[in-house]
Amino acid sequence: MNLHYLQRSFSSASLPLVPVQLPSPMETHFWYVLPDEIRSPSLMNRYLELLSPCEKANVLRMSGDQLKKSALLARTLVRTTIARYIDSQVDPKSLKFKKNNYGKPEVAWQIADDWHPPPLHFNISHTSSCIACGVTVDRPIGIDVEEKKRKLKNHVLTFARRYFSSHELDHLSNISDPEIQCQEFMKLWTLKEAYVKALGRGFSAAPFKTFTIQLLKTIKGASEIIVESSDDPEILTSNWQFALLELAGSHYAAICTEKDKLIEGKGKLPMKLTVRRTIPFVEDECVSGTNSVVAIGGLT
Repeated sequence: MNLHYLQRSFSSASLPLVPVQLPSPMETHFWYVLPDEIRSPSLMNRYLELLSPCEKANVLRMSGDQLKKSALLARTLVRTTIARYIDSQVDPKSLKFKKNNYGKPEVAWQIADDWHPPPLHFNISHTSSCIACGVTVDRPIGIDVEEKKRKLKNHVLTFARRYFSSHELDHLSNISDPEIQCQEFMKLWTLKEAYVKALGRGFSAAPFKTFTIQLLKTIKGASEIIVESSDDPEILTSNWQFALLELAGSHYAAICTEKDKLIEGKGKLPMKLTVRRTIPFVEDECVSGTNSVVAIGGLT
């Protein structure tokens, strides 16, 4: 793998993966990696050895070191994250994956008579500068991360006319400041991606234009995030909940999960969220409640 990195000092005896308890019924675990923090060739080679032959071929087939690195870290983060939740200390390399009928990845558990797999759901998203993996128990999840200053090939409203609902387009059109308009566009895009990925039916089954995302200010000044059908705006799909974050000061991160059926109709309960920054086999840091994670909406 022809990758070139600046040197960073890591211990030659890397740490084992730290086991983590499963998320509680209404909890989401959100793990992320910043590729610029990983510059050790030996560590990258260790990550490469975790991949299946097919995954490894896909990584090495990509053009450019940055794409190779991003793809490698994405697969590494999925494997090492899921392995943490398994009591039997499963080797991340031994995990197998499959896709549902719409292409959403799932774990293909190797079920034994004396062992039942944890009811984990996961989803991954990555840019060249941030890779993230979200984990829940018994509830579908979709996540998306985007650079706050992502450069668009066309004007914001040109993209919005093509992909967004009329309500979202009106919202963006009423913003005169170009920088704020672009920020609002990225927030909506990130939330819409997370929602479609949580549905797990593919983008063709839920085109962006067919639903509207709204960030509504509450009495306390926070933002509640809702989604509604563009075909019938009176019908809110209330069985989904969202969180929108500013991550590491440079990215927007959106999380969409299905509400626990046991609490539906019992009022609004906030999503419990635990965020960790990781360099697998080197260090883990819980950054919930720090300046690295700023809640924008959905966590009240």
